[in-house]
Amino acid sequence: MKTLKVIFSVIIAFIFLIIIIYAYYGGFKKVNFQPAIQGGEILVYEEVLGDYAQSGAVMDRIYNSLLKREKIETFKGFGIYYDNPKEVEKSKLRSMVGCILEKNDSAKLNGLKKNYKIKSCRKGTYITAEFPFKGKMSVMIGILKVYPAMNKYIKVNRLSEKGAVMEIYDMPNKKILYRKEIAEK
Repeated sequence: MKTLKVIFSVIIAFIFLIIIIYAYYGGFKKVNFQPAIQGGEILVYEEVLGDYAQSGAVMDRIYNSLLKREKIETFKGFGIYYDNPKEVEKSKLRSMVGCILEKNDSAKLNGLKKNYKIKSCRKGTYITAEFPFKGKMSVMIGILKVYPAMNKYIKVNRLSEKGAVMEIYDMPNKKILYRKEIAEK
């Protein structure tokens, strides 16, 4: 009987720990989408083919290259994801991944074009939502919470499902911004 109490206590403690971790990384945060005019950022990026899970490594590689080679520190990473992983084979997923230049570094743009792909993000109307960023687990929980909320918003508002989704990892403000351009149906 005592062993059963110990096992039960351990199980309860484990469940409680999981709930605390889930809450810490944003699991109970309500996700609200709304339209907003955004864009205009200067993107330093690589085009990536394959599993979206490699995005973090690509962002880190570009961040470190900009910091060490160019003496430019960036504070926001991004990924633009073109394909739905539920519909496209993992090896064929297309994305653009990298870092966002700060406005005060835009004067160095011409020099960067020799070694990096650079593009300006189109300014337009997007549906957007924010999610807390407290580590890699926030990214995973964000995927599980944000994309279903986005799909629901698109369906309720009769928007087109077409188009890429951009995730911006804003390190100073500890948040992930999700945005999808509003496309014609």
